[in-house]
Amino acid sequence: MTDELRGLLRESTRAHRPDRARMLARVERGMARPDAARRPRDHERTALSWPKIVLATLAAAGTLTASALMVVAAVHDPDPPRNPSAVAPPAADRAVPPPAVGSRTQDGPLWADGSVDPHSNAYWAQSNVTLRTDKPLTALVVELRIALTEGVKDTGSWRTRAAADFDLAVRREGGFLVYRWTLAPGRTVPSGEHVFAGQYDHASGGRDAKDDTYRIDATAGATESGAAVWGGFA
Repeated sequence: MTDELRGLLRESTRAHRPDRARMLARVERGMARPDAARRPRDHERTALSWPKIVLATLAAAGTLTASALMVVAAVHDPDPPRNPSAVAPPAADRAVPPPAVGSRTQDGPLWADGSVDPHSNAYWAQSNVTLRTDKPLTALVVELRIALTEGVKDTGSWRTRAAADFDLAVRREGGFLVYRWTLAPGRTVPSGEHVFAGQYDHASGGRDAKDDTYRIDATAGATESGAAVWGGFA
């Protein structure tokens, strides 16, 4: 739209005072004429410049008001977003994945490892916690935590040390099947390698052990400070 037309629109808007009675009368007279009489002659059409044609048309229809300028301005406004719901949510609303389980496999005289026994099958599994110690242990707690995925149910446990040397507790706790072996008072665990294992059924198919964990707390001798190791399962 040219500057000339914008100026004419503003001037006509200020000067225009709508007269409903005259407008209705002009409409009635126009409808009473034959079609030919209402058509402008060719030389009259060409004599009018296009800005004046626009103004004349708007004035005859009674639509030249202040709102016309508002419509013109609105045409140049930027379009709103087509899909506001597609805007990414604030960072606080986004799901944040939990951190990976950390591990410490060696501390003082202790070394440990967690693994799923290769003899496990599509319905049953055994998780092994292997402990090595360079010194005899006078206190020891081994804890194995199996995530309660579908169908997980305790079927037993074992250890390479004598059963009488440990108090065993098995229970469900916080979404896990927990096995805990605690060295009985007055007993010791000699240096070397020892295995503690939990056995359980699970739903048919391969089971992911990514959420299973173990922890070992031990003391070597009456005068030494305690040591602790922990980790997950491959």
